[in-house]
Amino acid sequence: MSRIHDALKKAELGRDENFEPAAAVGGQVATETALSPDPLVFEAAAADASFEPLTLETLRERCPVSPWHPDPKVVLFSEAKDHAPGTEEFRTLRSRLYQIRENQPLQTVLVASALPAEGKTFVALNLAQAIAQQKGRSVLVIDGDLRISRMHEALGASQTPGLCDYLNGEADFLSILQRGPLDNLFFIAGGKPQGNPVEMLSTGLLRSLLNRLIPIFDWIIIDSPPSIPLSDASLLAKVADGVLVVVLSGSTPYDMAQKLRQNLADKNVVGVVLNRVPEGLVYSSYYYAYGKPESQNGNSKK
Repeated sequence: MSRIHDALKKAELGRDENFEPAAAVGGQVATETALSPDPLVFEAAAADASFEPLTLETLRERCPVSPWHPDPKVVLFSEAKDHAPGTEEFRTLRSRLYQIRENQPLQTVLVASALPAEGKTFVALNLAQAIAQQKGRSVLVIDGDLRISRMHEALGASQTPGLCDYLNGEADFLSILQRGPLDNLFFIAGGKPQGNPVEMLSTGLLRSLLNRLIPIFDWIIIDSPPSIPLSDASLLAKVADGVLVVVLSGSTPYDMAQKLRQNLADKNVVGVVLNRVPEGLVYSSYYYAYGKPESQNGNSKK
């Protein structure tokens, strides 16, 4: 008897006290009908309820290294340019998040913005890369924009299978995990868009997936679609410990930023990232220049 069939059987008979349906939302267990009329979805959820404990080492063994080809215009960190312009700002952002975590639970972070093209993907990817640079720290980055998923393009990774495929019951959670050159950085792509993202995000399967992965990773960074025109971001914010807001310098309208803040009034906004600040206005750029060899000769630009 297969593991999936066995899990379904036990769930149906109510014999397994450790079996936890994937549609548990806010402590309330949804019915199988509420999950989805598609039996594939319930089957995938049952498969995720296996009794085998998972660790980071297990994921490394089961997820082969993918040949990623990151876009250097988006992904700042690499072995060849560990101290490229902009990386120090993300190390600072990383430190700020660790400081916040000292006072409140903060492990799953949603990166959001009011409008498209404000740099959510850029911030999410490089924040994840900054964390992955730390020895002994593991991070998972998820493309939560199920309408126009592009994070895989920036990483040079595969789009499928991804989150959409999991939420539709067409892939199990192990198959959607990708791993690149860094052993402690994992990625879940958006997958092949199907159906209505709002309906998929409302089933409770995403929460179940995160509950499965949270014990494994130190941080989980989720990239969201723009918040003002779409309701997807609000649903994603419900499963995150905190929200990091991205604002495009000199571009994001004030009223749009205010509206975003109102939409997130009941969410834990942990900070704001001002993206694309003109060169010379970033305070931390002084420290980057100061650390260069030429700065010792007084030739650095300050």
